[in-house]
Amino acid sequence: MNIPAQPATAQAQSTRDDDESLARHLEATGNYKVLRRLVPRTPTPAPDAYAGMTGIILDFETTGLDPAKDEIIEVACVKFRYSATDEISGVSDIFQSYNEPSVPIPALVTELTGITNDMVAGQRIDIAALEAFVGDANIIIAHNAGFDRKFAERLSSTFEHKHWACTQTEIDWRKHGFGGAKLGYLLADIGMFHNAHRAIDDCHALVEILAHPLSAAARSAFAELIDCARRTTVRVWAQSSPFELKDALKARGYRWNDGTDGRPKSWFIDVGEEKRDTELSYLKEEIYQRDLDIECRAMTALERFSNRA
Repeated sequence: MNIPAQPATAQAQSTRDDDESLARHLEATGNYKVLRRLVPRTPTPAPDAYAGMTGIILDFETTGLDPAKDEIIEVACVKFRYSATDEISGVSDIFQSYNEPSVPIPALVTELTGITNDMVAGQRIDIAALEAFVGDANIIIAHNAGFDRKFAERLSSTFEHKHWACTQTEIDWRKHGFGGAKLGYLLADIGMFHNAHRAIDDCHALVEILAHPLSAAARSAFAELIDCARRTTVRVWAQSSPFELKDALKARGYRWNDGTDGRPKSWFIDVGEEKRDTELSYLKEEIYQRDLDIECRAMTALERFSNRA
C-alpha cells in the first residue's frame, strides 16, 4: 500500500508539535527549564475607530557609545497598541532601516551586532518616513533610554517632543523575581531567547517582556512602566561632595557624570518628587554635614533621558 507523503507544511507542524511535547515533558520533571525561540508578533491594523493609545519601542545600533560623535548604523521601531488599562493589545507596524556611517564600522561593533560595512553600504535612514512613523506615538520606549534618546534627538527634533520611558531603569526587575535588567536575562526569565544585539530583534523581545505579567503584581510590566513614566522625578546633584564619601553615594544609588555633556561633573540621583526633601536632608546631614543650597531639577517623561535635562 502506498501511503501519500505528508505535505511539507504538515510535516513541519508535526515536528513542532513533537518538539513542544518533548519540551513540556522535560519541564514537567522539574529538572529542566526550556527556552522557546521568540516568534515576533504579526503586525495587524488597528480596529476601525480605534480609540486606544499608541506606543513605540525603539532601538539603535551605532558605531560607538558617544551620541555627540558616533553614528547610527541601524534603527528599528515596533509600533504597538495599548488600552486604557495600560495593557498591550497588538502590534500595528514595524520600521527598520540601515544607515551607512561616514567611517567604517568598528570590528568590535560588527562582532557584537553582525552588521557589516557591506550590509549598510549605500543605505540611508528616511528621516521623513521615520518622523511619520512615530508621529502618533503617546510614548517611546527604549531599553536604555539614556543612550537611545540622545541619538534620536540628534537624528530628528521630533523626538524632543515625545514622552519617553526606559525599561532598564524604570522597573525594579529584581523586586519582581528577575535575574537582572539585561534584555537577555529578562527574556530568558519569561522562557524565551532571541537574536540579541540586533535592533529589530531587541524591539520584538521588549514587546514580549512588557506584555508579560509581573509575579508580584496583578498587571503587566508595561503597566508598571507607564505608571512610572507618568510620575515627576527630581534629579539631585551632589556637587563638590567629599571624595571619601563616594562609596556611600554609590551605595545609595547615585551615579557619576563626568561633565563632558555640559552638565555638572558630579554624583547625581533621580528620585520621585515625594522623596525630594528626604534626599536633600540626607545630603545635608550625612554627606555635607551642613546646611546649603543643593541643585535639583524636576523632570517629566518629556525631559527625562534627554541631553536637555
